[in-house]
Amino acid sequence: GLSAGHACAAEKPLWELGIGVSALSFPDYRGSDESNLYALPFPYFVYRGTFFKADRDGIRGTFFVSDRIELNVSLGASLPVDSEENAARQDMPDLQPTVEIGPSLDLNLWRADDRRYKLDLRLPVRAAITLAGEIEDVGWIFSPRLNLDIIDVAGFAGWEMGILAGPLFGSQRNHDYFYSVAPQYATADRPAFDAEGGYAGSQFLMSLSKRFPEFWLGAFARWDSLKGAAFVDSPLVKSEQAFAAGVGIAWVLGESSTRVEADE
Repeated sequence: GLSAGHACAAEKPLWELGIGVSALSFPDYRGSDESNLYALPFPYFVYRGTFFKADRDGIRGTFFVSDRIELNVSLGASLPVDSEENAARQDMPDLQPTVEIGPSLDLNLWRADDRRYKLDLRLPVRAAITLAGEIEDVGWIFSPRLNLDIIDVAGFAGWEMGILAGPLFGSQRNHDYFYSVAPQYATADRPAFDAEGGYAGSQFLMSLSKRFPEFWLGAFARWDSLKGAAFVDSPLVKSEQAFAAGVGIAWVLGESSTRVEADE
């Protein structure tokens, strides 16, 4: 096992920079019974500054000093959907890709003495906008979740696991964008539907990653339940469960010669 001193005082580069590629399987939207495979590039960027950090937990600034409370930036996204390629949305407008951004108040509930286990309550609120064509406000999302981080999983040095679970809530505008059916798009099999805001189901996610000397390797699996969601009766909801997964590899192209103490 790791000693407490070793775990909490590891010296890491101030910054690391690289580029990666991921293979992802996602449903067209939460509630769709159709999925697609994607191959997407992504930047690999880690910064371990005193007042600003960017790592696998996201981007965050130290706006106040506390071991128990952090104010972070929370990011999310949804992929575009070509309605002609999705049976439930035939002849409806396409879904544009969206990006979500907002603050997250993160509370540290418990940390093991050797720093290998950490339990947080995260309270992110994000505003969503469409990216393609005209930028459109598509409401907001609130997703409180418990997050457990484990370092050196099962004694395997360097492997990090994250386990996250919690409910989702969305505004009427957000649910309307994905689940409403306007009267002009109603058919015999797809009645008109006016989505309301509120509970949007729950989510469970597991991730696993390791930083090797020359590259980073990661994978995740996510399970969603839409049972009891405010929009579950929408004719666009074809499944009350959704599963997504992905793997990624990033090559580290450069790192700072300056070293800093890191809790990772």
